[in-house]
Amino acid sequence: MSGDEVRLDPTSLRGIAHPLRVRMLNLLREDGPATATLLAQRLGQSTGATSYHLRQLAQYGFVAEETGRGSGRERWWRAAHRNTVFEGEIRRQVPAEADTYLRAVASTYAERVDRWLNELPALPEEWRASSTLSNWRLRLTSAEAREFHDALHELLGRYRRDDPDAPAPGDAESYVVQAQLMPFLRRSGSDG
Repeated sequence: MSGDEVRLDPTSLRGIAHPLRVRMLNLLREDGPATATLLAQRLGQSTGATSYHLRQLAQYGFVAEETGRGSGRERWWRAAHRNTVFEGEIRRQVPAEADTYLRAVASTYAERVDRWLNELPALPEEWRASSTLSNWRLRLTSAEAREFHDALHELLGRYRRDDPDAPAPGDAESYVVQAQLMPFLRRSGSDG
């Protein structure tokens, strides 16, 4: 784990592979620092549950205590990294944790799309015109898929990250790019 992103390994994956932890980390990244009580209210959970999961996230380095905030027993937490990177080979090493994590991430993606759809009618036209919910079916070799993957990451790297501490034009807004590159392999039968 370093800098702006965390690359999951089998150990760190065990620390994040829980649906509530994924949702909590996502909220800390999107909304900024919060207490266990605030997260409990936002997520419809008990403070005990969010407090426990915050401690687990801290143990694995996903969150850190926000010093200089709060008083007494009130502890503020912030995300330790802006992004999480999951690479496929981890799935072979810890398949149950990988499945739990990926399903939790997919659920948060679906929730985010639903929230966007609810807010879409109120968006000014210039923002609606630059948004999309599209899909394309491509027919690629595994080498072409890797090239596409790398090119997509390179393209995203050219744009300003959503970092509240970094300077940005006054009219810049938060944009979320969700990408799923999902191969669906054709299974050929041998009894034909």
